[in-house]
Amino acid sequence: MDTPLVLETVDGAVDYKGQPALRSHSGGWRSAYFIIGVEVAERFAFYGISSNLITYLTGPLGQSTATAAENVNAWSGTASLLPLLGAFVADSFLGRYRTILIASLIYILGLGLLTLSAMLPSLSTSDYVDTNMLHSSHQLQVILFFFSLYLVAIGQGGHKPCVQAFGADQFDGQDSEECKAKSSFFNWWYFSLCAGCLGTIWILNYIQDNLSWGLGFGIPCIAMVVALIIFLLGTRTYRYSIKEDEKSPFVRIGGVFVAVVRNWRTTPLAIAIEEEAHGTLPHQSTEEFKFLNKALLAPDGSKEDGVVCSISEVEEAKAVLRLIPIWVTSLAYAIVFSQSSTFFTKQGATMDRTIVPGLDIPAASLQSFISLSVVLFIPIYDRIFVPIARSFSKVPSGITMLQRIGIGMLLSASSMVIAALVEMIRLKTAREYGLVDLPNVTIPMSIWWLIPQYVLFGIADVFTMVGLQEFFYDQVPNELRSVGLALYLSIFGVGSFLSSFLISAIEKATGVNGQESWFANNPNRAHLDYFYWLLAGLSIIELAVFLYFAKSYIYKRKCTI
Repeated sequence: MDTPLVLETVDGAVDYKGQPALRSHSGGWRSAYFIIGVEVAERFAFYGISSNLITYLTGPLGQSTATAAENVNAWSGTASLLPLLGAFVADSFLGRYRTILIASLIYILGLGLLTLSAMLPSLSTSDYVDTNMLHSSHQLQVILFFFSLYLVAIGQGGHKPCVQAFGADQFDGQDSEECKAKSSFFNWWYFSLCAGCLGTIWILNYIQDNLSWGLGFGIPCIAMVVALIIFLLGTRTYRYSIKEDEKSPFVRIGGVFVAVVRNWRTTPLAIAIEEEAHGTLPHQSTEEFKFLNKALLAPDGSKEDGVVCSISEVEEAKAVLRLIPIWVTSLAYAIVFSQSSTFFTKQGATMDRTIVPGLDIPAASLQSFISLSVVLFIPIYDRIFVPIARSFSKVPSGITMLQRIGIGMLLSASSMVIAALVEMIRLKTAREYGLVDLPNVTIPMSIWWLIPQYVLFGIADVFTMVGLQEFFYDQVPNELRSVGLALYLSIFGVGSFLSSFLISAIEKATGVNGQESWFANNPNRAHLDYFYWLLAGLSIIELAVFLYFAKSYIYKRKCTI
């Protein structure tokens, strides 16, 4: 008599019917492909707005270079910080699936209104419209544009952290094969993100620069509708995480810090006694942040007169605290990251962009070399580098997450050095040809000089960006994984704000007494090379501090092969 086949279930996950998720019938790559497809369409839409935003602000909206760069950084910062709110809503109330659905609808609404704002000028081009009406129309366009732009940021804030966390949830970290697949997922996730970005830069930037901004903003709206449809098609295949504790993870972790403040006078001896009473072993309670063990005690030392935190709750709080030094030391990388869509683009706009006579490459299109280098390098990294490194290190991902992040930081600093050297050559060329006071005249220097800094940027992203994604997903408590990825995104949000602040401060400091600032509207009198050298120096300092903290970091969980 044949033994009936026992179907293995996945701990902590259910299927779309609410039944325990079967490993063979749900999740894995079958679900991840749908979610990666969503990411391609969503990134195509998002970068369709962000990659050429500075051109729209300095063109149709008539803003100065510095003001436009500040606005781009402010919006980028907001778009990167709002995922913290979206992740909080998802992890505490709605769950990731429902949050993605609602955020997608807000996203589509924002893109639709953005398209309308770009079409408004065409509604007011009649010869019979007086100056006051044209001015009012322009004001309406600006108001609607920025309202729509920040509505897109709100939609992206709910969509971005939840989609990636939901995709990684399709792999069980407790299974050795799925654990390796999860690490690979983060590589291919970023691969798909950059593939979507490539489509944007090659297609949409050309349409925006040469055909119509209305069409250039309308296509991303259609792409976002496609993303929502793809996501819904995969509903029956997904694994849905279930809460392990009725108490919100925010309440659990917050309660630990409240208890520590309440017990701040507790002596080390009392803590040691309580640890012994809990049966705490050295490997269960790390030596880091021992002060948090005060949460194991009630206010007066008795268990009857207060709620006592458990060992697991204290360890969750420690895991969150361990992330802070890594988060802070990644900010300089984020500041550097902000430059590729702002000053790199303005730098390229002054150079010879001719491919063939009569066909010029849009300056913003050079950003495609970041994505192209990622798309080309990730398969090499995932299929060649990781297996070789894995055979030596026995780490499923080849090298540790923090080692990966550090390598990318070094490459990022190198890209700033190259950018500074190229800008010095560009300024020298402008002086040699007498073009310093002719900012609208093309400098006889090929735009291809900028490719090395873009390519190095892309390879740095393969290490640091993907490393940060996996790190902040893996090292937070299980129920806070959307928040973990939102923390990763917030690095780039805060980095954008810091970049904006740095630009503003430098412009005021260097533009006094009638002198041209480092960011003068005339790029031939500006000194972007000084700014790039400054960022290279900040990156080296950041790397040194990062290595100090990374060396002593204790990983929350380890997966071996």
